[in-house]
Amino acid sequence: MRPVFLLLLGSIPVWAQPFTAGFKFGVPLTDLVNSAESGPFNYTSQTQRYVVGATAELRLPLSLAVEFDALYRRLEYNGSGNLVDIATASHTTGGAWEFPLLVKYRFHFPVVRPYVDGGVAWNTLTGLKQTITQTGILGSGTTTGTPTELQHSTTAGFVLGGGIDIHAVFLHISPELRFTRWNSAQFSNGSFHSNQNQAELLVGFTF
Repeated sequence: MRPVFLLLLGSIPVWAQPFTAGFKFGVPLTDLVNSAESGPFNYTSQTQRYVVGATAELRLPLSLAVEFDALYRRLEYNGSGNLVDIATASHTTGGAWEFPLLVKYRFHFPVVRPYVDGGVAWNTLTGLKQTITQTGILGSGTTTGTPTELQHSTTAGFVLGGGIDIHAVFLHISPELRFTRWNSAQFSNGSFHSNQNQAELLVGFTF
């Protein structure tokens, strides 16, 4: 009976793979939308230099792992121009939630382990609000609603990244450079559009 128990005990690491969870924060290296002149209308983006969210990882055999993140970015941009002697200004705010599902491979090093990852991601826009103020010879007025430039509230894309996993006692610190290519632009109006190429510098803390 004892040898059977020892055999089962020794086989636990094979199937009971460790699960880690924590949080990520970082810096977007590209803006969600670009600044552009679209005919008589000009757009300027407000750079939001933070990404924050949660992360979870399931370790697999052969140095593989599956990672799932939920990351949030703030969205803000302005528009201004003259349309038939009417001065128009718009202010748009909202947020973007990004959900990457990645397969990760770690290289064999004792403390600091380089890794590469890749997979798919989904992006959804939330809390979108656009305020438009128009001023002309007949006076001024303000309206609030959905952004007129909005094309898709959700989109999907492909992700590639690489970084290092630093194991400090019970804590894993993982700086990573990540690139995402989105399938479609979520905002578009003439030369103004959201960026389909996205780069981020992220740092994960998992326990």
